[in-house]
Amino acid sequence: MGNAADIFNQHVDWALKEQTYNKNKAHKALYADLRLQYPDVPSALLQTIRDNAMESVKATKFKRHPKKKATSGLRYDKRTMTLRGNQLTLSCIGKRVSLILDVPEYFKQVFKTWEFCSATVTYTKHTRQFWVRLVFEAETPQQIQGQIQGIDRGLYHQAVTSEGQFFSSSKIRKVQRRYLYNRRQLQQKGTRSAKRRLKAMSGSEKRFMRDTNHCVSKNLANQPGIAVLSSIRTQRRGKKINKWLGSWAFYQQEQFLTYKAEALGKRVVHQDPRYTSQKCNICKHIRRTNRHKSRFHCKNCGYRTHADLNAAKNVRDDYILSSTQGTEEQASVNMPSVSTDSLGQLQAPSPCGWGS
Repeated sequence: MGNAADIFNQHVDWALKEQTYNKNKAHKALYADLRLQYPDVPSALLQTIRDNAMESVKATKFKRHPKKKATSGLRYDKRTMTLRGNQLTLSCIGKRVSLILDVPEYFKQVFKTWEFCSATVTYTKHTRQFWVRLVFEAETPQQIQGQIQGIDRGLYHQAVTSEGQFFSSSKIRKVQRRYLYNRRQLQQKGTRSAKRRLKAMSGSEKRFMRDTNHCVSKNLANQPGIAVLSSIRTQRRGKKINKWLGSWAFYQQEQFLTYKAEALGKRVVHQDPRYTSQKCNICKHIRRTNRHKSRFHCKNCGYRTHADLNAAKNVRDDYILSSTQGTEEQASVNMPSVSTDSLGQLQAPSPCGWGS
């Protein structure tokens, strides 16, 4: 992989000097010399490295200097690899390397029905192991037209749907506090064993949050219809709240939900959350004092409910108002006398029973 890193870096140096990421120009300028310099590197693999280098320069827009180390990952495409059943062959120096893959039961359906397009070979120095990450493609399912569900996101609850389903964050906060306490204790000690322990703990919290976000996003994606997400506002809110916001993987959860919903033929849209916590979902009266912590009590009509549930319903209704003009749905949402039940019958999905 050292030769691949040198080829990559030479292409990047040329691209930054010439201020272009055109692959044809890079091929004419460097291909012949690199073939003489690295005769053992297969021609197709050299071209794959060139394409990867030009794409890296294009992504950074000449603002940074992408570089590969000897142990950096190496991307393969259909010119440099083949997959026949469970047998994978990769172009390497000298001859192709053949591997027999042990495909887990969960991924067998992907191997059979999806199209294999590329792979990335990486090396882990800690375990001294090579890994092959395979990339498959499939056509995006046709979008289904269904009901609309509002989702309010926050710190005390990861997500609250307009159907009254809550995802509490209490367990996550407990785990984060434990990790924070352990890090502080080990940093204060500063011994060699404490540093080894800190290194071992470095990725455990991220893996925990990633698993949690996968579970929550999967449940949300399985809900019928369109998911309307409230955006997370990032203005300064004080030292404590800013620290909580910084430790929450909101963006990761959003990315997981987006691709899981797309795979099911659904879509995720965003809605401005302004005043959704202060506005009554029944009479639409907005007042700051309507909400006190997790309790919502409308000063105008007396409606009482959980504040996050009220916000989720407002996120759903605001999206309908912004996406429909003069339709029956808009009229129904605008009616001050409409009841919660009638609104739910109009557009709310049935509960799927995935607990709070």
